[in-house]
Amino acid sequence: MITTPKTKPLTPGRILLQNISWETYERLLNEMGDKRNIRLHYDRGLLEIMTPLFEHENPKELITALVGVLADALNIEIIRAGSTTLKNPDLARGSEPDSSFYIQNETAIKGKRKLDLKTDPPPDLVIEVDVTSSSIDREGIYAAMGVPEIWRCDRGEVKFLQLRSGNYVETEHSLAFPVLPVTEVAKFLEQSQTLGETTLLKAFRAWVKEQIQSENS
Repeated sequence: MITTPKTKPLTPGRILLQNISWETYERLLNEMGDKRNIRLHYDRGLLEIMTPLFEHENPKELITALVGVLADALNIEIIRAGSTTLKNPDLARGSEPDSSFYIQNETAIKGKRKLDLKTDPPPDLVIEVDVTSSSIDREGIYAAMGVPEIWRCDRGEVKFLQLRSGNYVETEHSLAFPVLPVTEVAKFLEQSQTLGETTLLKAFRAWVKEQIQSENS
């Protein structure tokens, strides 16, 4: 039993606890419940507790909205998994992504009320927004779980990462939505600084329809 966990000060909104057992991590999840404004990331004894800030939540919500527009315009069924706790005791890892989606595996998850990553597939797409430094290797957690794709926004810089041979490789186009280049997400995020969200999403939908028409012509 861990009696005296060590703490490490981080940037505002984060704290790192060391020497935390899996049992303690699961107990914290159970005691805190689902209705909370913090996220927990666990990696083999390290536990990071994060309080999301506005500068973090705003781009996360916008990117999540872009995924919804893509799925609707392309007529692709998705399941929004949000910040569902993804954990696997066999890996001694757990994480709560900023947002997540089942896309390719939508039919495998449809109708389920609970996820068990020992038998169920992980989300097909995870969104992570970083505005402060993290001491937890979240990419390593998602790679161990087999998450195929991450969209990472790090202080305004957007990257598409695809899992290949156990490691994430930066790519120009999305795996789940091949029509989408990473440059378009970065462009729309930049435009969000001056355009209203409704106007921005309308423009993005128009752009997606243009790509569909171009491919079909």
